[in-house]
Amino acid sequence: MMENEVFIPKNELEKKLLAAWEGSMSGDEFMHELMVSEVFMPIEDDEVMPGVQRSAHAQPLVLEAEDGVKVVAVFTSPDRAKPFLKDFPQYGGGLLTEFKWVLEKMGAGHGVALNPGCEVGFDMEPEM
Repeated sequence: MMENEVFIPKNELEKKLLAAWEGSMSGDEFMHELMVSEVFMPIEDDEVMPGVQRSAHAQPLVLEAEDGVKVVAVFTSPDRAKPFLKDFPQYGGGLLTEFKWVLEKMGAGHGVALNPGCEVGFDMEPEM
């Protein structure tokens, strides 16, 4: 997102994220809403069949934070992921799924980055 670009919410989750960012919704309220919301999780493309996940084990985009903590990247919509994923061309696929499912499936010790690279986002430490 460009520095002067205004974040315009494109779905209900983004409206709630913006409200939390602006302080009109508490962090706890946002977390409750996020738990029942659908997010986009980029997954690694199959080398043989781009755009198709042949494995039963989706490989999500895992980033390393400045402090060395591994974080799973998720986005409020596939459109929010597109600019960020230009740097990760092997992640051409993705899943639209409930955020709660992402938390259930990811390993212990991982954090979550919601909308990494976007001005309006949210980071969760592993202990959250």
